Formats: sequence, structure tokens, C-alpha cells
Amino acid sequence: MNWINKVTPPGLKTIMQKKDTPDDLWVKCPVSGELIYKNDLEATWNVTPAGAHLRISPRIRFRLLFDDERWEPIALPAVVMDPLKFKDDKPYPARLKAAKAKVANRDLKETEEGGAPLLQEDCMVAAYGKVGGVPAVVLVQDFDFMGGSLGMAAGEAFITAAQLALARKSAFVVCTASGGARMQEGTLSLMQMPRTTLAINDLAEAKLPYVVVLTDPTSGGVSASYAMLGDVHIAEPGAMIAFSGPRVIEQTIRESLPKGFQRSEFLREKGQVDIVCDRRKLKATLSRVLSHLLPLSRRREDRSSVNLTAPKTHAEKPPQPRGVAD
Repeated sequence: MNWINKVTPPGLKTIMQKKDTPDDLWVKCPVSGELIYKNDLEATWNVTPAGAHLRISPRIRFRLLFDDERWEPIALPAVVMDPLKFKDDKPYPARLKAAKAKVANRDLKETEEGGAPLLQEDCMVAAYGKVGGVPAVVLVQDFDFMGGSLGMAAGEAFITAAQLALARKSAFVVCTASGGARMQEGTLSLMQMPRTTLAINDLAEAKLPYVVVLTDPTSGGVSASYAMLGDVHIAEPGAMIAFSGPRVIEQTIRESLPKGFQRSEFLREKGQVDIVCDRRKLKATLSRVLSHLLPLSRRREDRSSVNLTAPKTHAEKPPQPRGVAD
């Protein structure tokens, strides 16, 4: 027995007992290295005091963009699982199962006080609501689900959401976050690039706005297709937007890349991005863009019933952004 146990009073032993504490109370800022209390980040939409835009879940993205945090979930079609019977160190279905469990656990934490789960089946989540009074279908790509990789499920989700925007004559907003095409689906994943492009063409023919919000990271086949085909491209600060990574490019051309290469600000200077917008101002910026692109005469909702729901957890008042002037 340790000698300190002999001289420590029983009451003090109880006080000194080690208590279990959550391991996610603090978040380290990737820019400044500062430790930030996680609850403080909720009020700034996961933007650190140094300006780093941390990744957020689809639910938080919906809360950020939709008026009164109310939206109608959009059911997305199921696709054939593991069409190529792909297997590396573990079967593809096992990877999908693990990814679903990961996002389900995250969603459970976000709805622990009530509210409907997202029922996310792949990397895409879609909803319908109003952004600054403008009806819009919003499709969010979730990097936490296998790096937001583009596969058949993501392609079907994109087309389904685009078709709903056509049916309701609303705007279509896509928030991208992806490492590229999903290798477990081979050529089938690459075929989603032209399929999504055709859906965008349908929106253009109907004169409906298609706006892309580029978040960190947006790369690979996603950046080579629907991510760069918007009427307007809005990027979050510091987001990496590229086809291949800087290391691959440097090794290929054997030259050092300029500072800030493949980041939002660099692409805005080169004309590939229209607006670089702080997340805390994103809804106001997107509202202005949509109000110009979708004339008032065309802002009519579908005749069918629309059930816009708000999570009970945040039903009273959305968190107010801090640190950004109106």
C-alpha cells in the first residue's frame, strides 16, 4: 500500500478520486494552436478566434443557412451496395457500416435533447427550406463519411435534390467537402461526374440558380465536376480547393508552389472563386445572391404540403455570431 494512503483522511480520498471527463471538451485551433472550449465554438459556428473555419456537420450547416432553423428533410434513394465486390484490408460493406455508425453517433450527440435524426445513409444530406426568404434545396456533403467521397449514392443524391429544385422552381445550393471519387466503386464513381453535370444543365435551362459553397477540402472529381459549375461560387476562408494535392504537383513540376496555393483566397485572385465569405456572414451573403438570381415572380413554393421542422434542441433562438460586424 502506498504510504500516502495511510495519512490521507477518508473524506479527502473521495475528493481526490480521478473523475472521468469527456475527451472532446477542448478543440485546438489549427492556426494559432490555442485550446478553445467547445461550447464557445457553437456560438461562432465553429470559427476560432484566429479565423480558422473548422468542419461542421450537415445538421449544423442546415441550422446556419435555413430561416428559423426550419427545414424539410429530403429522402434520398438507395443504391446497390458494393457493386464491384471491392476488398482491400477490409470489405467495402464493412467500411460503409463503420462510416454510418460514425455519423449516426455524431448526430445522436447533436440531438440528445430532442429533434429528429438525419437518417444519413451516405456522404450527402439534403433538405428544403428558405434561405433569406428564398425557397431553396440545400445539399450538404459530409467529409466525415469516408472523406465525402463521390460514389453512386452521392450522385443519386445530387440528381434527386436537383430534380426537387426543378419541381419546386427553387434555388439549388450545394455545400461541397470531398477528397474525390470513391475508389471502391471504380468507374461507377467517375460516371457520377457527367451525370451531375447533366442535372446542372437542366437547372440552367429552367433558369434556376445553382450556387456552390466550397468548404475545406474540395478536391478530386468533385472539384472537376459540379463543385466548379455553379452560377456563383462562394468559398469559406482558407478552404483547400484543388484537383490534386500540392505535394503531388510539386513532385511533378519539381518547383515550389506560391504561398496560399489552392486556397480560397488564391483562387479568388485567379478568378475561379467569386466570393470568399466568413461562415458567420454566409447566410446573409447567400441570401443576397439568391435574391438576385431568383426573381420574386419565380419564388413560389410547391402546391403540395411542405413540412418544415426545427430541432427541439435549438427551437428557441439560434446562436448569435460573434466577432463579425453586421
